[in-house]
Amino acid sequence: MPGHNSEVTAAGIARLAGVGRAAVSNWRRRHDHFPRPVGGTETSPTFALPEVERWLRAHGKLADVPLRERLWQLVESGHDGVAETVARLGDQLLQHGDRAPEGGGEQADATAALAATTSPAETFEFLLGRHLDAAARQLTLTPPDVAALMAALAGPADSVYDPACGPGTLLAAARTADGAPPPELHGQDADPLLTRLCGLRLALRGSHSVHVHPGDTLLADAFPMLTTDIVLCHPPFNERHWGHAELSYDTRWEYGLPARAESELAWLQHALARLRPGGTAVVLMPPAVAARRTGRRLRAALLRRGTLRAVIALPTGAAPPQSLPLHLWVLRKPDPAAPAASEPRLLVVETGNVTSRTPGTRAGDGLDWPALRETVLTAWDTFRRDGDLPLLPGIHRALSVIDLLDDEVDLTPARHLPPPGHTTAAGALTGVRRDLQDTLRRTLDLAPVPEPRGELPAGAPHWPTVTVGELARAGALELHPTDPPPTRPGDVLVPLLHDGTTTPGVVADSDAGATLERHTGLLRPDPAALDPWFLAGFLRGSANTRQASSYASAAGRVDLRRLKVPRLPLALQRRYGRRFAELAAFETALGEAAELGRRLAQGTVDGLTEGTLPPGDGAG
Repeated sequence: MPGHNSEVTAAGIARLAGVGRAAVSNWRRRHDHFPRPVGGTETSPTFALPEVERWLRAHGKLADVPLRERLWQLVESGHDGVAETVARLGDQLLQHGDRAPEGGGEQADATAALAATTSPAETFEFLLGRHLDAAARQLTLTPPDVAALMAALAGPADSVYDPACGPGTLLAAARTADGAPPPELHGQDADPLLTRLCGLRLALRGSHSVHVHPGDTLLADAFPMLTTDIVLCHPPFNERHWGHAELSYDTRWEYGLPARAESELAWLQHALARLRPGGTAVVLMPPAVAARRTGRRLRAALLRRGTLRAVIALPTGAAPPQSLPLHLWVLRKPDPAAPAASEPRLLVVETGNVTSRTPGTRAGDGLDWPALRETVLTAWDTFRRDGDLPLLPGIHRALSVIDLLDDEVDLTPARHLPPPGHTTAAGALTGVRRDLQDTLRRTLDLAPVPEPRGELPAGAPHWPTVTVGELARAGALELHPTDPPPTRPGDVLVPLLHDGTTTPGVVADSDAGATLERHTGLLRPDPAALDPWFLAGFLRGSANTRQASSYASAAGRVDLRRLKVPRLPLALQRRYGRRFAELAAFETALGEAAELGRRLAQGTVDGLTEGTLPPGDGAG
């Protein structure tokens, strides 16, 4: 039966015990009674999970594993493959809810137990999310924030279609006017297992009518007669064999046959073909599609008909491939019954200047998604209502279609937007310079002054130390290396992939409630036992990070449980904590000064090159 003869790797044993891989290797060498491998290879053996658990429990090394982690260990150790196991457990959740089927085994029992504490839908989302995280390099996934923005741009609907649905992220983001899942959802994807996972995800979320089919959408359309309110699509990019020769006379090419190298425009026209008149499509596109010469006639046709309504440039890193600033194209299928616009216009929005969030918060490489959403949706709602939009330099503009119909038909937003006016006006630059001076003074006041040697506390630097894992077992802090809860003031955030760019920090009141990104751990100290700034400061030490890293250098993945802090009385902890907090404020001020300096320099350069500043009136 599934799960009864589960196997686990050395990495899995390390997670069970809350130790590093090296500790498991040491146990195997030092203890003859350590369980023998039962499978795998010589370099990557596997062990019987029940035997390992018995050994760890007998020697006091079995960590208290949360139920969801226990379930995931069982999924990873199964013989069917993770994706197939997740799908099978999804079938169980759909059929039995939070009840375990008779004779289902450990996996089935653990799945039902987790569903009983949360819900079947949340349990499947957890399993699917873990699988997608592990397979991220093999799959092109739509980030949840991008999916939510696309669904918001499309608006509420009763029927939604995604022709490249993958695991169903876009379909899951769609909503009706009252915030419920749309009653009709349609999807297709070339990967049969992904379509199965997508269908389970949507069904468990409560969608009434779910139709998801495997197959090549362009060459073997599963919904040739479908018309829907909304199409959301993140198509595969740069496909060379999408069917150019076979589909030359296809009726979907209403705006022109896409070039062989323009597979994205084939997907876009397929989306339009599945819309009812007046329906909306939102398609994620690579930026080259807005400017390639091979697609200029098709872009011109979309503009002349008033079909293409907006091109929105996302910041680099918002969605894979992370190196490109992808675009969102918003399209409306012409409605013959609706009055034609007297002068068609196109909305262009550039979001690349949106400021970053506090490191560690989940926002697509630190992007300020709330501000980005507000910028985009406010511009789109105004444009959709009024048919026009005031120019906001560097951010958005409504362009006359006639002005775009030149030899290039280049729709790249940044090329149609003047730079932000506040960066080149002399008065504004004077204000930036004044802010820079104030910040530099504050930075100098905050600069650390080393204390004399005689001020060191007794016993330093040879204090007895304690690991984070031991503190967690003693109840002095909560340890959340994966799936951390929303942040609270006083939580300590620790980067798990140490590359020198981010460091441990303490959550302030203004940052409470944030959801962390994948590679950030959370420690929640008991204030009666640990000062949070003391904890964050000592965790940041170079020697500490190096000894807890998965590599011999300071770079690599950090094992939170192995990080150490000295055993000090709370009063002395608070003295150190105040000093570490002052250093954090100093670093923040340095960053603000660097950003103000960059703005002052670039604004002056732009003012000189654009003629808004005379050569004798720079920032000096």
